[in-house]
Amino acid sequence: MARGARKCAMQRRKNHERTAHRLDYLPPAAGRLGAVFARPKALAAACVIALAGLGWFYLGLLAAGMAAPASAFLPRALIALCQAMPQTGATGALLVASMWSAMVLAMMLPSAAPMMFTYAEIADTAAKKGERIVSPFVLAGGYSAVWLGFAAAATLTQIALARIAWLDASMASTSALFSGAIFLVAGLYQFSALKDACLTQCQHPFPFFFAHWETSARGVFRLGLKQGLYCLGCCWAMMLLMFTLGVMNVLWMAALGIAMTIEKMLKGRRFTYAIGAIMAAIGISLIATAVAAHWPARMI
Repeated sequence: MARGARKCAMQRRKNHERTAHRLDYLPPAAGRLGAVFARPKALAAACVIALAGLGWFYLGLLAAGMAAPASAFLPRALIALCQAMPQTGATGALLVASMWSAMVLAMMLPSAAPMMFTYAEIADTAAKKGERIVSPFVLAGGYSAVWLGFAAAATLTQIALARIAWLDASMASTSALFSGAIFLVAGLYQFSALKDACLTQCQHPFPFFFAHWETSARGVFRLGLKQGLYCLGCCWAMMLLMFTLGVMNVLWMAALGIAMTIEKMLKGRRFTYAIGAIMAAIGISLIATAVAAHWPARMI
């Protein structure tokens, strides 16, 4: 009897969750978008799979590019991507920008799930009351615009670092001192007041939307921009780690994406501080190794 009662209770809870996630009063497309963001774990898994697929596709192109001349069967643009030489022209820069854009959106989309679903729930309630609403797609557009701007800045940074030989052919750092400095900065930033303020906004989006609710497309786009800036303020330092780990390192993409998602879904700061301590320790270790390697040998 007790087992049957628990089973019925679990089924009622599941039915309630399905009903809560229907968002019946939103337009069909917007309702489906809200339902997707209601399941951040599934969304994170899908993004990790997409990143893995992108990485294997890249490795396949790299192998094909090494085995055949550029005129064989691969387009010249793909050969440029495989050779990881963005500094050779506009085509290479455009490809790297596309890569960064896809990467940041895939990494940040899961972490934006609580914010997007919160907006969809509020919009559904407003629509139920007959009030004017704007599609969550407009909010997502503003949020994405911020990260696409970051992708453009990262592209220019990567080109500059490649030209001064601070990045190798795999787009990973060639300098332990440079890598250590980035790790140390990223680790210390986890303890900063700005990080705490931005993370608070990301973890609790409801007060923000309640206080700044908009009913025009332009206003909702601005809300997306503001939320994107909060997210950028929360995660920019972690994103810079890709310059030390390899811009196309799929495992680290997935690991950082998962870490940023967990950070926004958990309450408190223990996870944030633990990540910061680990990154700072790695940074200090790398800097110490680099300094020791260049330390003048003692005279005998």
